[in-house]
Amino acid sequence: MRRLLARRELRCFIAGQVLSTLGDSAMWIAVGIWIKMLTGSSSAAGLSFFAFIVGNACSPAAGLLVDRVRRRPLLIRLNLLAAVAILPLLLVHGRHGLWIIYTVMVGYGFLNGLIASAQTALMQTVVPAGELGEANGLLQTLLQGLRLVTPLLGAGAVAVVGIGTLVVADAATFLAAALLLVLMRTEEPAPVRSAERMTRQVTAGVRHVLSVPALRQLVLAAVLAVTAFGFAESVCFAVVDQGLHRPPAFLGVLTSAQGAGAVVAGIGAAALMRRIGEGPLVALGLVAAGAGFLLLAPGILAAALLGTALVGASLPWILIGLVTSLQRRTPPELMGRADAAFNVLVTVPQAASIAVGAALLAVVDFRLLLCAMTALMLLAAAFLGTRRDQRTDRTPEAAAEATVQTVAGVEP
Repeated sequence: MRRLLARRELRCFIAGQVLSTLGDSAMWIAVGIWIKMLTGSSSAAGLSFFAFIVGNACSPAAGLLVDRVRRRPLLIRLNLLAAVAILPLLLVHGRHGLWIIYTVMVGYGFLNGLIASAQTALMQTVVPAGELGEANGLLQTLLQGLRLVTPLLGAGAVAVVGIGTLVVADAATFLAAALLLVLMRTEEPAPVRSAERMTRQVTAGVRHVLSVPALRQLVLAAVLAVTAFGFAESVCFAVVDQGLHRPPAFLGVLTSAQGAGAVVAGIGAAALMRRIGEGPLVALGLVAAGAGFLLLAPGILAAALLGTALVGASLPWILIGLVTSLQRRTPPELMGRADAAFNVLVTVPQAASIAVGAALLAVVDFRLLLCAMTALMLLAAAFLGTRRDQRTDRTPEAAAEATVQTVAGVEP
């Protein structure tokens, strides 16, 4: 970690993402709580996440843009645009303005997907290939650790000073992220222009992801996982309201517990991945999430806190394994499209599951949905656990370490 942070470019890169995510995370939870307060409906609150995912799913062409231009200047412009795009929320003063909230969240989701693809691609330039696991581990630990602060910040802002202050603060974080990117001095190679037809260029990322067995298997497991996570976007409000009998703002406390679990798990995630591989790390995260969802069912505060901490612990394991696997198996000139394709392949079913979850919550007990979410997570983990490509494929660092141990007479 010290070696990574000794690089000025990486410090600026990570600081920019952390600042941007600080505003994003607070806004994410605040918008849902805000809608719940305006309407009294858990389903309406969950649909704010659905709107975000719909926008996020419109990114295959955006991935092509990422691969056709230099990523750092693009990220600067995107952060400036995002700072402006969030401001229409200041016009909402009642439930009649819900359409503005949902519209902004769609645009917010689209920009988020585009920024995420550009960030993932730029990471390949900033970090040597052999250190991607450590860099992703550091970044995810910091980003997930923000859940210790941002949920309470978001919930508190809505309850105490109103959503307007948070909107302005979120815009400021985008401006700060843009400034940090300006301070970077990373040399990016000129983008490679392809002579292929435009349709083949746009779909190149999808074709790559689906043609690599290990990536294809991770996509299938991720589809099952995000279906469960999609249900959670609405179920979490019911857990707080019907299960724990607390006000909507209490969701901030649970999400902070989730952040604590993420920090603990994220600290050793890169080292664990070197030993067991990317696929097994993802599978371990899926099992943890399944157990966490099940603990939310009884309506007991201690169990709910432990359950959300387990769900939090699952996130860095899943995300670090997925992102590192994708980066390792994708050439730099295809990284933007591959990341966008991966996002679309998993966010489309997630968007559908958020809508279905919001509808089911009106007619089905939330405890039954939690049981279904647990089953989906365990099914995804079992699928990855039975794939030979995931069990035998290990990171270059782990392979090198295993070779040294074998030469020394120690079985890895």
